[in-house]
Amino acid sequence: MRETKYQTGMIDPLNKAMGRLDAPLTPSEAGQPGWRLLAEELSLPAAVLYEDRLTHNLQWMRNFMGAYGVQLAPHGKTTMAPKLFARQLAEGAWGITLATAHQTAAAAAHGVKRVLMANQLVGRRNMEIVADLLAADPSFEFFSLVDSAALVDQLGAFFDARGQTLQVLLELGVEGGRTGVRDAAQQADVLDALSRWPNALKLAGVEIYEGVLQQEADIRELLQRTVAVTRELAAAGRFGRSPVVMSGAGSAWYDVVAEEFARTDIGMPIDIVLRPGCYLTHDVGVYRAAQERILASNPVAQKMREGLLPALQLWAYVQSIPEPNRAIIGMGKRDAAFDAGMPIPAQMYRPGAAGPVATPARWKVTGMMDQHAYLEIEAGDDIRVGDMIAFDISHPCLTFDKWRHIPVLDSQFQVIDIVQTFF
Repeated sequence: MRETKYQTGMIDPLNKAMGRLDAPLTPSEAGQPGWRLLAEELSLPAAVLYEDRLTHNLQWMRNFMGAYGVQLAPHGKTTMAPKLFARQLAEGAWGITLATAHQTAAAAAHGVKRVLMANQLVGRRNMEIVADLLAADPSFEFFSLVDSAALVDQLGAFFDARGQTLQVLLELGVEGGRTGVRDAAQQADVLDALSRWPNALKLAGVEIYEGVLQQEADIRELLQRTVAVTRELAAAGRFGRSPVVMSGAGSAWYDVVAEEFARTDIGMPIDIVLRPGCYLTHDVGVYRAAQERILASNPVAQKMREGLLPALQLWAYVQSIPEPNRAIIGMGKRDAAFDAGMPIPAQMYRPGAAGPVATPARWKVTGMMDQHAYLEIEAGDDIRVGDMIAFDISHPCLTFDKWRHIPVLDSQFQVIDIVQTFF
């Protein structure tokens, strides 16, 4: 069993639950715990979520997808939090997107009934995990991607020997990108290989990931190619599932994917499935920039109330002020993402004060070690050892996977729930 982090300071009240990572917390274990962040009843550093912003983001994306008439299968690798998966499904999500077999197993163990694995299913043990899930629950629906005849033959041989059928999506790609067939010749090879395994493999649709491209014109070209291929395959009777699945969209270009895919008519029923994952917690970095573009250009987003809101922060103490222009903060690379930009100071609270205040705009994190961050300040700034600072995050994925238990706070900074992650 993977070692549990105890940073949130809940060892006694959650001792049983924190030692049992094979099931969700029950309401008696995690419901309405009431601990107060500003009263220092949580050990810091701690990643926290804000309930009002989670709710806003859930409803915002549901409304956006509904306006285009497309389905949402949020990428679960962002949070790997079954409690958040359940909320996304309750808001109408078609399913949950995942990246690996073991992520799929974790989601299925917590009640997720439909998984789109936006990745290739390679390797005997990974195939066994999926096959066992399909055998254990006939209502569980699973899709994975194929982009080569070699993989098709490996999957076909494995699932044929087990007398099972695996649903696959043809993945299209671009030169210099990630996975996916590059041209018509590669596509024909994959389709020929699928014909060799009629009982073991079922072509259920077509998939792309446009996030490997940077220019909108290139992205639209890929999306239009995807629509054309899907239409051609439908006309040729190649699909074994109805509705056909056509899927794309990460967290940066989902508006463009919605615009291009929503117009699609392939002559048979179709599930258009978009997969943004970071919308639930959003951020103040790469995804805020993407959201600003969407709000400036997309007519559906412009008609909705305020856009997505950052719902994840990292709280930590000021540990030392060894120099007039430097404070040392008790958090580091073990606690917060740093791959897409350093954490950004947002709020400061001095224990005993009326409430948090905004931090000066000039403060910035200039570097991090495992458990320490360097905060650049100015001589004379009102900052003391023991002050609590909340940091906004860029790229939430790599912050979530550093925490096993994340408190959810209400507007009074009181803990109202605990979210577990299963990385």
